Amino acid sequence: MSTATDLRPARLRAADLARVASVGLRKRRLRAGLSGLGIAIGVAAIVAVLGLSSSSQAGLLAQIDRLGTNLLTVTNGQSLSGEAAELPLEAPRMISRIGPVEGTATTGSTEASAYRTPLVPSIETNGITVRAASAGLPALLATKVVAGRYLNAATSRRPVAVLGATAARRLGIERLRRGTRIWVGGQWFYVAGILAASPLAPEIESSVLVGFPAAVRYLGADGHPNTVYVRAADDQVAAVQSVLAATANPEAPNEVTVSKPSAALQARAEADSALNGLFLGLGAVALLVGAVGVANIMVISVLERRSEIGLRRALGATRAQIRVQFLAEAILLGLGGGLVGVAAGALAAAAYATTRDWAVVIPASAWAGGLAAAILIGSLAGLAPAVRAARLSPTEALRTV
Repeated sequence: MSTATDLRPARLRAADLARVASVGLRKRRLRAGLSGLGIAIGVAAIVAVLGLSSSSQAGLLAQIDRLGTNLLTVTNGQSLSGEAAELPLEAPRMISRIGPVEGTATTGSTEASAYRTPLVPSIETNGITVRAASAGLPALLATKVVAGRYLNAATSRRPVAVLGATAARRLGIERLRRGTRIWVGGQWFYVAGILAASPLAPEIESSVLVGFPAAVRYLGADGHPNTVYVRAADDQVAAVQSVLAATANPEAPNEVTVSKPSAALQARAEADSALNGLFLGLGAVALLVGAVGVANIMVISVLERRSEIGLRRALGATRAQIRVQFLAEAILLGLGGGLVGVAAGALAAAAYATTRDWAVVIPASAWAGGLAAAILIGSLAGLAPAVRAARLSPTEALRTV
């Protein structure tokens, strides 16, 4: 004959646990949905921020690979007295003699300004600069002419200009028509072409480019270059970079500045990722708000279901089973909010990345971390209410029926 000490409570199977844990959520769907909304918003923010950061970096790195990392720029620096130095006239030719150098292109500054018409006040320059430019500049910068054509040997000597993408927009020239002119340095220049964006040389985008001979003849330029763009062999970039200053100006290499534009783009990618902490902090705040909401609904649920708790205890449910039931309910609530948040965040990141022509990248750490945070939040928020429910005695709970 079995004694009382031989009795063991029935084990609560996983299927039964899932069923009883979801009862409260299914009966109070609106309240459960609103409580899980905070978790969903927090997880969505985390997934979207990490997804956008990864997609942005992937897009930027793909752009760098497409443009090439072997472009170097040589610019005039400052003299010991603090004044702007000047690159020698022979600097481009000297640089082109370096063995691993595959090509060069040059620009020079002028004091002229460009306007749509001579009626525009002279102070309204719109940040447009006029530069002398050599042939082959678009090819060397891995950009292209989107309208018309670039300068050639003939047009470089005449009052003919090519507009950077930003300069064309600021001058209000959206389409290139025959006979389009702009007012440059007190005279008319015909517009031969418009360039596309140039990520490796953003200064070109807001420039009006004319040939060196035309800049000297019509704009009073001295013909000196102030920027030399250099393409080097991929495996010799560092070696070329180390000798560029001394080659461009042997008498004063300290007055020459050498830079690598692709390094600036990579630094921008790192700077963008550094801002993630701010947005992740906002997501954490939303998760905290969601945790408070889950804890609140679980406390209310325990109070409203005292009779259910007492009846189950009277029928043989143990304190541990009651505790596990309410804890599982809180975890389900957090998991539901986490799943909605992951879907919403991934969709937002994918939509924005698509508009920017980036590859859609949602790192595993984003969605996995979001789900883990949601489950952890649900567990912590539901722990105290679950312990409180388990401590209710059957007689005390049933007395409220």
